[in-house]
Amino acid sequence: MTETLFNQKLQVHVQCKECEDRRTSIRVSIELQSTLNPIHKRDLVVRLTDDADPYFLYNLVISEEDFQSLKVQQGLLVDFSAFPQKFIDLLNHCLEEQDKESPRFLLQLLSSSPVFDYAPASLNIVETNAFKHLTHLCLKLIHGTDVEIKKYLATCLSCAKDEKQLLEQKLKKTEEDLSRQLSYTQQALSEKSRELDRLTSEWTSQTTALSNRHAQELTTEREKALEAQTKYQQQSEQQRRELESLHQKSVQQLQSRQTELEASNKELTERRYKSESIIRDLKTKLVGLEEESHRVKQEVLSLRRENGTLDSECHEKEKQINQLQTRVAVLEQEIKDKDQLVLRTKEVLDATQQQKNTIEENTEKRQQHIGKLEATVKSLSEELIKANEIIKKLQGDTKMLVGKLKLKNTVTVQQEKVMLEKEEKLQKEAKELQELRQLLRLREEEVSKLQEQLEATIQKLDESKELLKTNENVITWLNKQLNENQMSRKTETLGVFETPPGIPSAGGFQIGTRNLGVQFNPLNPKSCVSPVELKCGNPAAQHTQASTNKENGEQFGLDSKYLERRDDSIALRGIVPIKHLHKEAQKPSVCPGQLLVKPGLQSTASAYFPG
Repeated sequence: MTETLFNQKLQVHVQCKECEDRRTSIRVSIELQSTLNPIHKRDLVVRLTDDADPYFLYNLVISEEDFQSLKVQQGLLVDFSAFPQKFIDLLNHCLEEQDKESPRFLLQLLSSSPVFDYAPASLNIVETNAFKHLTHLCLKLIHGTDVEIKKYLATCLSCAKDEKQLLEQKLKKTEEDLSRQLSYTQQALSEKSRELDRLTSEWTSQTTALSNRHAQELTTEREKALEAQTKYQQQSEQQRRELESLHQKSVQQLQSRQTELEASNKELTERRYKSESIIRDLKTKLVGLEEESHRVKQEVLSLRRENGTLDSECHEKEKQINQLQTRVAVLEQEIKDKDQLVLRTKEVLDATQQQKNTIEENTEKRQQHIGKLEATVKSLSEELIKANEIIKKLQGDTKMLVGKLKLKNTVTVQQEKVMLEKEEKLQKEAKELQELRQLLRLREEEVSKLQEQLEATIQKLDESKELLKTNENVITWLNKQLNENQMSRKTETLGVFETPPGIPSAGGFQIGTRNLGVQFNPLNPKSCVSPVELKCGNPAAQHTQASTNKENGEQFGLDSKYLERRDDSIALRGIVPIKHLHKEAQKPSVCPGQLLVKPGLQSTASAYFPG
């Protein structure tokens, strides 16, 4: 099983004997080969190849035993498992530094022969500093044999064939897709060209019809405009007077509104400063809580380590207890065996006593055999003495064993007490751990609550900033309106009157008399609706009339979305939609360019007012 760990092209400084130094790009590949049968082995394979020269092949196979000798020779500090990654890191440093003029990390390939034929070469990873060239690693590579070169070329050829097949398949797919797309686009192009021809013919016919119709409408409208122009000139003077009075009233109301807005602005700035101070306090509290949680986590880690050491000690003590129990069982077995020996010796003693009694009874009868019997008695007495000595020794051994058993029992009892104490300590420490975890959870909940409060305060702060911006926009808009009103008043006092292109934010002006009410809006000629259509209940006319009312009436103030009340916002005192300041100015509105006549007159005229 092989696993490729690294496969990159690197710039290598090549040095041969009696040759000039040169830089070439050589592919360095690192593979990890592992075999399971019959023995689990891992080998690191380092291979140097040149894409331009297929016969350039250098190999190095490092097993775990070879790595130990390499580690001793070059003073490496890593194990075999970590060596490939460290080697790859050094190669990556060389790859990063290879494009610089004075690279810090270099790859050198040194050969003792003048040409790279079959002579071994050494691959050095060198770090240059201000003092000297420091060689981190030196690997001796062997040139590949003919068989290895053939295998390498065969693998390269198989890879090239696979890539060729993949490219051919991709080319076929792309050709098929492009041919399909070309057919689809040609069909679509033919259809679109037909549609274009049809549309051009329709468009020419429609343009001719529309041009004729618009010429007729233009002539009629010009006649109507000339008729209405005279009427509007008469009514404009009356409207100008009314507008001057309305303008004075609106200026006074705007001045009072400006003072209220300044007061509300001050209150909002004070609230902003207070919220900023609260945020600072919360940040300091949060830092303290984070330090406490860090300290508690460190304590928990130390307690876990102690718990692990205690578990290991407890395991060792259990092993010792099991060993002692086995020894006690062996000693009990030995005692049982010795008890059986004592019983046998007692039986022998009883038999000898019986024989002695029989001998004493038969002494009178067998006086002839006294010599023989005395010899047997002597031998028996000697055996008895030996048996007594054996019995005494066995009794001493049993006493010794009993004493040892007592000592072992006392030792086991003490060890059980120690074990119980340690178990109690472990339980206490586990309880303390649980309490610390509960405290940690409580602290984490407090931190999360504080973070939520902080986020809520930040949201409120952002909302207050947005309110401040809207207030500033309102104030600037009011100042702009005041300046424009003053400028228009000055021009009107000079006696020069022109039909205004609409009061900038009102979108029209109104004219009202006792018998005739007129509203003119030169800015929106599209939304004209006659009062007859409104009375007849035409829904389209009512819709357009509502839209024109919205355009004409609500342009004085801000959009309603800026003046809506929200539950989580700060109350903005003194701000009222400006449309309420102009109740007198907003009388029943008519679409721009339309003359509204009261029911008694029954006549309408619509015209555009010039300039």
